[in-house]
Amino acid sequence: MAKIGGGTDAWADLPNLPDRLTPVLRPVRAGNGFEEALEQILQVVRLGLVPGGERLPAERELAERMGISRVTLREVLKVLQEQGLVESRRGRYGGTFVLHRPQTADEAELRRRIASVDMEDALRFREVLEVGAAGLCAAHGLTDEGAARLRTALAATHDAPLADYRRQDTLLHLTLAELSGSPTLTAQYAAVRATVNDLLDCIPLLVRNLEHSQHQHTALVEAVLDGDADAAREVMREHCGGTAALLRGFLT
Repeated sequence: MAKIGGGTDAWADLPNLPDRLTPVLRPVRAGNGFEEALEQILQVVRLGLVPGGERLPAERELAERMGISRVTLREVLKVLQEQGLVESRRGRYGGTFVLHRPQTADEAELRRRIASVDMEDALRFREVLEVGAAGLCAAHGLTDEGAARLRTALAATHDAPLADYRRQDTLLHLTLAELSGSPTLTAQYAAVRATVNDLLDCIPLLVRNLEHSQHQHTALVEAVLDGDADAAREVMREHCGGTAALLRGFLT
């Protein structure tokens, strides 16, 4: 799996990386520019679309993609910096960098996260969106480019080191949501996935579970590429059920 450097060429080393932000970054609606821009960049951070230690896109690009002014964007970045999520660095290799999140949360933090989420609602909504996206992709078919993107995202999960697995898993599922052809579904999925990731951060990575997930990922991608909508939906439903079972077991 390719690595991103810390210098000015970090984004150039992975020309497809900005595309990973497409499911989340979109023009905001008039009237709530600051709030919606803050929500979107928070999702980028929480979903790991830009890993800890790496740089966000340039201010100009972020502002253009969300349709906001540089002034508004800087207000958003200031809030994220005050919350300890990003830091600003000056100089030739400067920019806004995502800070590493702790690998484990203390007990008080776990209780806070769990109490702030209706877990059952999030898991059910996630299943509806994921099963629907899988079915749409298989039923409508993918372009050659879309099929290549899906295969690449699957390969990245196979190649990912344990510490980076959840981020690559997120990118695979986001890719499938985006390829469904529904921007609304994609945006809703990005939001619920960020919530699910917060819950997943509260439980350990289990190698046996990850191996099983990888078998399911492979079967899912094969069903989508074969145009078998029923199989794609069934595999995705089973896959979401496994995640739900783990979260319920550890957190309830």
